[in-house]
Amino acid sequence: MPLDSPTRRQRQAVVLGLMGVTVFGLTTPATRVAVLELDPVFITLGRALLAAALAAVTLVIARPRAPQRQDWGRLFWFSVCSIIGFPLLMTLAMQYAPASHAAVVLAALPLLTAMSGVLVARERPSLGFWACGIAGTAAAALYAVLSGGGAADLHWADLLLGAAALSAAMAYALGGEMSHRIGGWEGISWALVVSAPVLLLAFVVLAPPINWGASAAAWVGFLYVAMFSQFLGFFAWNKGLSLGGISRIGQLLLLQPFVTLLAASLLLGETIGWMEVVFCVVVVMFVALGWRMRVSRT
Repeated sequence: MPLDSPTRRQRQAVVLGLMGVTVFGLTTPATRVAVLELDPVFITLGRALLAAALAAVTLVIARPRAPQRQDWGRLFWFSVCSIIGFPLLMTLAMQYAPASHAAVVLAALPLLTAMSGVLVARERPSLGFWACGIAGTAAAALYAVLSGGGAADLHWADLLLGAAALSAAMAYALGGEMSHRIGGWEGISWALVVSAPVLLLAFVVLAPPINWGASAAAWVGFLYVAMFSQFLGFFAWNKGLSLGGISRIGQLLLLQPFVTLLAASLLLGETIGWMEVVFCVVVVMFVALGWRMRVSRT
């Protein structure tokens, strides 16, 4: 029996969302590898400038229609959150915490993305949805406290990771909402291009000398966060949010901790203990329940 249009649309949204989650889930280990040998400011500004160059080439080839005047304000805040806020905060946090720790702390992203969807896209999740999201966030916060063990560096990293999660959630909501009018890949492309002059100036003024002697692994990590995390990942993710709804598709972020934990173990050799696994499962259970709750849009 052929699928009706809403069903096809929802399945397409889920597939695109899963592609985005996979790309973003590898961001933390890649950043961890890069920041061990490259300066955080260089990684933040350099990845954005490289992505902006790719975006400029894409816009020249595709020649999409320019955003309308009313969209530029949201493009500005999308740029601040996705191009500067999250990358810088995440890179700084990776100086103090392993990628596996960040994976669990960032498990609150689905709830934060739903909150941002309420503010940006006027979505209205049900009370049950909020209850599940708050419970999952509380579990992630408890993990952060227990795993810190009194270490000042790790608690400082938790503050940075929390701010990074807020920045990412707002970027996801803004990108998903704008995709209705601008398009999935067009939104991130325009944001990168219009931000390029400011990024270049900041790079000239703030960036330290580049460590050209860094290992190949560090440069591969840098190239990944520039090409995929900062640019290509948003192609699928923004479109998925647009098709399926910010709150509902945002719940696919519950799978991101597992992607990050697996990558941290395979690529970085980090030990994944029972605490990481248990808390990931608990958080995922709460947010998976939230997936079944009603979400309306005004």
